[in-house]
Amino acid sequence: MDTNNISIKKDLSCKDFQGQVEEVLIRHKSILDIITKLDEYTSRINRAVIKSVTSCGCIEIKATKQDYSKDSLEEIKNNMKNHVEGKLCPSCEEIIQEEIGAYLFYLAALCNALDMDMSDALLREYSNIKALGIFSLK
Repeated sequence: MDTNNISIKKDLSCKDFQGQVEEVLIRHKSILDIITKLDEYTSRINRAVIKSVTSCGCIEIKATKQDYSKDSLEEIKNNMKNHVEGKLCPSCEEIIQEEIGAYLFYLAALCNALDMDMSDALLREYSNIKALGIFSLK
């Protein structure tokens, strides 16, 4: 799907997304189904990334030991690697976006089932990482 042709604003709110999920979720409404679907889509995301490496080859993973021997957290942060080389091709990017989208769907469904506002969790995490900065050590 070409995201350039979608007429959805990029600033779509979590509340709007959760509301739409609530409208369309029928079959997997049980929290048990939702939790297992989250697990399934985590696996599907991982598989899609791996297939980008092993089948397509648009990206490579060049993993090496991370260097934690620097003096400051800022130096450590600047020397950490994500081990990804290359760029996702449009096909792989589309597949991974679809899998992440489905994961977000079930994450919103979980928030709905627990009567939680997804944006509250997002804002709480944002506040934590903003306040702690690199000291959040994630």
